[in-house]
Amino acid sequence: MINLQEVIETNKMIEQENLDVRTITMGISLLDCADKDLTVTCEKIYHKITTLARDLVKTGEDIAKEFGIPIVNKRISITPISLVGSACCRIPGDYVQIAKTLDKAAKEVGVNFLGGYSAVVSKGMTKSDELLIRSIPMAMACTERICSSVNVGSTKTGINMDAVRLMGDIIKQTAEETKEVDSLGCAKLVVLCNAPDDNPFMAGAFHGVSEADAIINVGVSGPGVVKYALEQIPDANFELLCETIKRTAFKITRVGQLVAQEASRRLGIPFGIIDLSLAPTPAIGDSVADILKCIGVEHPGAPGTTAALALLNDQVKKGGVMASSYVGGLSGAFIPVSEDQGMIDAVEAGALTIEKLEAMTCVCSVGLDMIAIPGDTPATTIAGIIADESAIGMVNQKTTAVRIIPVVGKTVGDTVEFGGLLGYAPIMPVNTFSSQRFVDRGGRIPAPIHSFKN
Repeated sequence: MINLQEVIETNKMIEQENLDVRTITMGISLLDCADKDLTVTCEKIYHKITTLARDLVKTGEDIAKEFGIPIVNKRISITPISLVGSACCRIPGDYVQIAKTLDKAAKEVGVNFLGGYSAVVSKGMTKSDELLIRSIPMAMACTERICSSVNVGSTKTGINMDAVRLMGDIIKQTAEETKEVDSLGCAKLVVLCNAPDDNPFMAGAFHGVSEADAIINVGVSGPGVVKYALEQIPDANFELLCETIKRTAFKITRVGQLVAQEASRRLGIPFGIIDLSLAPTPAIGDSVADILKCIGVEHPGAPGTTAALALLNDQVKKGGVMASSYVGGLSGAFIPVSEDQGMIDAVEAGALTIEKLEAMTCVCSVGLDMIAIPGDTPATTIAGIIADESAIGMVNQKTTAVRIIPVVGKTVGDTVEFGGLLGYAPIMPVNTFSSQRFVDRGGRIPAPIHSFKN
């Protein structure tokens, strides 16, 4: 049981060390909203979301006020829309109508983001999946709060290279459609491998078909807390270092458990999972990169960085699973560039490259996240980057993702400002050698041999 003493113990973490609950995310199944008539489908979607989530924001605010725990975002995740719209959507524009409905519902209930404008195409694409994917650029351009994701591979099925190649084009088109706001649409679009069904973090959140009708998932975040704890033991050996991270992660996760249980009770919706990821913000001191520097590397990207990140990720998971019986989502350390001031500093210092970030994704929770690249980067190069990251996820049986932003009109040396939690980012150089012949082959990369475990 969680008691008040544990909450009191975390006051210093909240007041001085940037501890927060990053999000309460309500997952909502929209499978029962499907209809052959597009107008009816939209009406059902709007009604279900605004009914189930009408008290979500207020409940989050009440819990934050009563317990003194900052809850940064309140979000919604929904069934992948390619499934919901399959009976009524005939052209990409039909899906855009659903996107507008979702955006209207998100604004009505007051959530920060709504995720699930998504398709799961790890083995193949239905006509509905393809229509949704082709609608993404316009949907991202005409909505404010909608996030989109496409799962293109898994350990069990391999990598759908037709989808990977298509996503290279879609990301470029999304950048062009939103060029007036520095290609911001791409910051709300992520391509995944091994996407989890219960992730509360955007942009990759969707409500999996194996989930209940509605669920409450909570994502906690505390890089500043871990950094502060490690600063107290600057010369400790690895045993003490690991123990300190593990104990700190336990305390952070207990805060999330309290919030999740309270939100579930007040909303009358079952508790799903705690995602105990260390998710940074642009705020000074709230940085995963700073933790890596506390562990001992001069800048993220220096030799030893991948080992330090592996250590951090593992100890966060070990501490978290002792604090909650229902740990899920991604759970570990995020390494977005634009959202982490320490990562930005490392890029600007020349210590961190896309290639080193890719190596780091082998041991962290997600992948190449919030990376701004030159706007003239070819779609085939972007597809090649997606394929590389998907291969890491497929072979290592982990979730990987690419949220990359080819900023129209920007080149290496420029900086792009996204604002809010999305922060700002220097434009990073990309390998200029071509991968066109590779990504244009089509078909599917088979699942690895170790996927056959039946």
